Amino acid sequence: MSWLRRAGCRMSAWQETQTPWKTERTERTEQAERDEQAEQAEQAAFGGDQPAVCGNENRNGNGSGQLPEQVGPPPSGFALLPWLLLGMGAFSNLFQGKTSNPWIGGIGLLLFNSLYIQVVFRAFNKKAREARSTRGALIALGVVTCFLGGLYGGSWLLFFPLLGLAAGAVVRGRWLGGTGLGLSVLAGVVAGLRDGWGAVSVTYGTFLSTMVTAAILSLSDAVRELRAAREELARRAVEKERLRFSRDLHDLLGHTLSVIVVKSEAARRIAHRDLDAALVQVSDIESVGRQALTEIREAVTGYREGSLATDLDRARSALLAAGIQPVVRQSGPPLSAHAEVLLGWVVREAVTNAVRHSGAGHCEIAVDGSSERVRARISDDGAGVPAGVPRHGPPGGDAGGGIGVGGTGLKGLTERLAAAGGSLEAGPGARGGFVVSAELPGEAVAPGAAA
Repeated sequence: MSWLRRAGCRMSAWQETQTPWKTERTERTEQAERDEQAEQAEQAAFGGDQPAVCGNENRNGNGSGQLPEQVGPPPSGFALLPWLLLGMGAFSNLFQGKTSNPWIGGIGLLLFNSLYIQVVFRAFNKKAREARSTRGALIALGVVTCFLGGLYGGSWLLFFPLLGLAAGAVVRGRWLGGTGLGLSVLAGVVAGLRDGWGAVSVTYGTFLSTMVTAAILSLSDAVRELRAAREELARRAVEKERLRFSRDLHDLLGHTLSVIVVKSEAARRIAHRDLDAALVQVSDIESVGRQALTEIREAVTGYREGSLATDLDRARSALLAAGIQPVVRQSGPPLSAHAEVLLGWVVREAVTNAVRHSGAGHCEIAVDGSSERVRARISDDGAGVPAGVPRHGPPGGDAGGGIGVGGTGLKGLTERLAAAGGSLEAGPGARGGFVVSAELPGEAVAPGAAA
C-alpha cells in the first residue's frame, strides 16, 4: 500500500504545479474574450463594420449571439437517384435472359432511367419544374412505365413507385391529390392485369411514394423560405437600428455642438471686459460637453430616456447665450417617458435651428397637454425658413398647400413622430419668423395623470 500512497502524493504534487498554470491560462483566455467583446462594442458604437443593434446581434448577424446554422447545400436531384435501385430486379431479369424481347426491354430501361433523371433534377428548380418540357418528360415517363409494366409485369411493376417519386417531386399544390390518385389507379389497373391481387401493394406503393415525396419537398421549401424571411427581417432590423443610431447622433451632436459654439463665442466677446461672466460660459461649455458624452453613451446602448424639463432648461440657456430672449411655457398633465423623449427631440432641433439660422430676438416654446392631444410649438421672430429646409405652405394650412418638412433633423423628427401616431409641421409663421409644431396622441399622457 505504501507505493499507492507515494503515487498519490506524486499525483497531488503534480496537480499543484499545474494549477497555477491552468489558472493563468484561464485568466488569459477570459481577458482575451473581454478584449474582443470591448473591441466589437467600440466598432459598433463608432462607425465600425457592425452597427449597434438592439438585442444580441453579433458579427454573424443572426441576432441570437450564437453561431449561424450550418444548413448545408439545398436539396437536388441526387437525393432521389438511389431509388433507381428499385429497378435492379428488372435489370437482373434482363441480364440473365429471363425477359422476352431483351432489346425492347433494354431500350425501355435506358429510356426510363434517362427520363427519370431528367425529371428529378429539374424538379428542384422552380422555373424548370413548372416548364412544359418537364411536364412532357413526366408524361413520357408515365407512358414508358405503363408499357414496360404491362409488357413484362413482375419486378418491372416497381417502376410505378419510381414514377410516383418523380411525380411527387414535380407536381405541387392543388394538382397533387388528383395526380397521386390517378397514378395509383393507373398502377393498380396495369398491375392487376398482370399480377392479379399483387396490384394492391403496387397501388399502395405508388400513392405513398407520390404523397410522401411531395410533402417532404414542400416542407423543405417552406423551411428554406422561412430562413430567407428570417434573414431578411434581421437585415431590416439592422438597417432600422442604424437609422435610429444616425438620427440620435445627429440630434445629440447637432444641438450640443451648436450650444458649445454659441457659448464659446459669448465667452470670447465678454472675456476682455467681464472675466467672471466669461468663466461662467466656459463652465457651461464644460457641463454641456460632459452631458453630451453621457448622452452619446446612452444613445449607443439604445436606452436613452430624456427629460423634457431638462431639455427646456438647456434650450433656455442656449437661447440666452445666443442673445435670444426665451419664453417657455408648459401646461397640462405629466407626459409619458416616450412622449418626453420625442418632444425633447423636437425642442432640441427647433432651438438648434433658431440659434444657427434665425437671427431672432425672441423665441417662444409652449408645451400643452390634454387627454386627447399633446402639442409642442416653438416659434421665433427671425428671418424665417432656415437654409436647407424647403417649405410648401404655412403650418396648419389647407391640404392643398401641403406641409413640407425638409432638412435631415426635421425629416428624422417627422418619421419619429409618425411612428408614434403624431405629426410635425415646420415653416414660416403667419407673422414672420419660423414655427415648428408637433402633436402626439393622448396616449402620450402618463397613466393615471388625467384622473
